[in-house]
Amino acid sequence: MPATVPTLPDTAALRARAATALGRCGADLGAYPEAPPARSGEHLPARTPLTGGTLAYLPATTPEQADAAIAGAHHAFQQWRTVPAPQRGALVKRLGELLTAHREDLADLVTIEAGKIRSEALGEVQEMIDICDFAVGLSRQLYGRTIASERPGHRLSESWHPLGVVGVISAFNFPVAVWSWNTAVALVCGDPVVWKPSELTPLTALACDRLLARAAADVGAPAGVHHLLLGGRGCGERLADDPRVALVSATGSARMGRQVAPRVAARFGRCLLELGGNNAAVVAPSADLALAVRGIVFSAAGTAGQRCTTLRRLIVHEDIADQLLEQVVHAYGQLPLGDPFDPATLVGPLIGPAAHTAMSEALAAAQRAGGKLLTGGERCLAAEAPDAAYVRPAIVRMPEQTDTVRTETFAPVLYALTYRTFDEALALHNGVPQGLSSSIFTRDQREAERFLAADGSDCGIANVNIGTSGAEIGGAFGGEKETGGGRESGSDAWRAYMRRTTNTVNYSDALPLAQGVNFL
Repeated sequence: MPATVPTLPDTAALRARAATALGRCGADLGAYPEAPPARSGEHLPARTPLTGGTLAYLPATTPEQADAAIAGAHHAFQQWRTVPAPQRGALVKRLGELLTAHREDLADLVTIEAGKIRSEALGEVQEMIDICDFAVGLSRQLYGRTIASERPGHRLSESWHPLGVVGVISAFNFPVAVWSWNTAVALVCGDPVVWKPSELTPLTALACDRLLARAAADVGAPAGVHHLLLGGRGCGERLADDPRVALVSATGSARMGRQVAPRVAARFGRCLLELGGNNAAVVAPSADLALAVRGIVFSAAGTAGQRCTTLRRLIVHEDIADQLLEQVVHAYGQLPLGDPFDPATLVGPLIGPAAHTAMSEALAAAQRAGGKLLTGGERCLAAEAPDAAYVRPAIVRMPEQTDTVRTETFAPVLYALTYRTFDEALALHNGVPQGLSSSIFTRDQREAERFLAADGSDCGIANVNIGTSGAEIGGAFGGEKETGGGRESGSDAWRAYMRRTTNTVNYSDALPLAQGVNFL
């Protein structure tokens, strides 16, 4: 095992660093950095998983304020939808410039609130900048199409128009990137945004909200194109239930999706759901094992196993299973764990002790079902940070795909299974309720093509010779089955934020009907 990083920053130092980063972004740490007033239920604690300490108490959004925010966004939509799309793109361009200028500050906040190591935090902010670049180009490419009409003297076409207010509910593990995927695209599509971030990451949300407000002021956009709701479930319910919110884009667990989707559907609103993943990698006998090990370790242990695309199941051909697992276990043993601000650290903390409890329960259930714990699972730095949860990533070799394996545990637990035939590997791969990301490591082109075919991976993302994590913004991101079916970010995901109109123009003197119908 590598030496554990012996020191951690204390809460006071992290509070000061967060206040500095927020101040540079134009936000404030809050009026109550030490303790809230007596009615603490009206305030939202901002905590850090690095120590488990509280950084500040922020005023929570009241129901009346949430309603006012939705009303303000709906009012802004009446104007914003008429602004030419390239001019809407100017707002997103300015936002991208401000994100670039404050890249280090935002990365500080991501690390402090979500616990990500420095390179991953910087990568998340870069993802925001990249989606702004994409959306600016998109603002000149919201293309419709011309369709051949069966009637002479007629032109048939499609056009796309702004949809309305977009409610964004985001999760703690990507506290800013997922917001930017939705917001940058929604804004160029002509839709104001009301954002309810995770209550675990309010500071990053405050910083982004202030930067977007500054961008709006700089380009003369309506101030009401973006609103922030700081609170818990009640704020999300407001977005789900309000008919003025045309689209609810929600990222979180399948349990959360089951609550949001029926409420939005009851009022005939639209949902874009990005829910759980139980991602697998198939490793074939022909695989480049050195390449596979690198892809497996990052996908399984990166972000301390707290990505929706985290690798949770390893499906290995039985002829190479012992060799591969020995190499992966060895690589796990070299992962430095500790302070995510330390450049040497590769694994930071879990979001909190409850995540460690869920991980411990999953490991115990797996072992009761015959699984063999190969490495990891133990808590570290408990003396230095008793209120935090630093845990070694774990690998469990399983005799079969049990209910525990089929259930997503949002922690660094990797279940290893073996297969003999490729059909068996695909059956194991697809035999879970979730369908987000997938990968195969193989040099056999037939296996690679089969994995990407209609009877191969049933996931929204399928990769060959790379891991399950690290999607680029240019492709549509999302999954199938219990993952929700939504698509965000690149490709044609923009269509979810717009409404389609089919147009027919008769430029003749006659009035023929379609399908040869005669009437009058």
